[in-house]
Amino acid sequence: MAHPDPFDPVRNAILRQVRAAFNQGKVPTDRTPPSDEALFAKDSPIRMVHADVLGMMIGGIRGLFLQMLHPPALQGVLDFSNFRRDAEGRFHRTAQFISVTTFGHRERAQEAIERVNTIHKRIEGTLPDGKPYSATDPRTLAWVHIAEATSFLEGYLRHARPDMPLAEQDEYYAQMAVIGRALHADPVPTSVAEAKAILREFRPELTTSKQAREIAQFVLAIRPRGFPAPLQQAIGAEAVMLLPPFARSMLGLNRPGLAALPARATTWGLGKTLRWAMRQ
Repeated sequence: MAHPDPFDPVRNAILRQVRAAFNQGKVPTDRTPPSDEALFAKDSPIRMVHADVLGMMIGGIRGLFLQMLHPPALQGVLDFSNFRRDAEGRFHRTAQFISVTTFGHRERAQEAIERVNTIHKRIEGTLPDGKPYSATDPRTLAWVHIAEATSFLEGYLRHARPDMPLAEQDEYYAQMAVIGRALHADPVPTSVAEAKAILREFRPELTTSKQAREIAQFVLAIRPRGFPAPLQQAIGAEAVMLLPPFARSMLGLNRPGLAALPARATTWGLGKTLRWAMRQ
């Protein structure tokens, strides 16, 4: 007869707090159980990367910073999102989409993708320079996709598995491309080399703006319910650290100096604790 693990109460308490942090202070009752009939096989790179909570939190913030440098992506947020009033809700919905499309049954994943595609059809308007924009534009979707994909992988490499083989990193991009194409993004990378090439290709299209800088500062000031403020500050500092230098400059963000050391120690310890808690 198996004996109960004496650390189970501690592990469960940590998991409850993490779930509450991702769900606006509440412990969710509708969690997505991993499915054997998901879009991606168990232990495949995309599931390993997206299962690392800390890397995803840091990567999610980094990805949002990058998205705000693309004028149509930024304008869509400004015109159609209640981001300032419901930032936690936006992060929660993004996390839920990633969870369902990565770990959920393939039918649930497809339903989630179709919901997003339907929402995108309603998002269109005019940029400050008079040019029209639409959330269904494949190139705008491509920037959002690569901003997220590169950021999630960067967070994982820095905080979970810096020695991840290049072949597995390539497979991660190839698997993310399945979701990107289903959302009608084009181009989408299927390897590390392609990701770097597409990022270089987008550089001339990226611009700085007062609104992008304001959103960056707003994101760094968010203090989610159920999540200690010092940890959130450390996560924000790590996200800034992982940004390309050009993006930090365009957003008016300074590369953390000596402050990066305690932030790194804090996130390293948090990541180790979360991985221990979630192994079960």
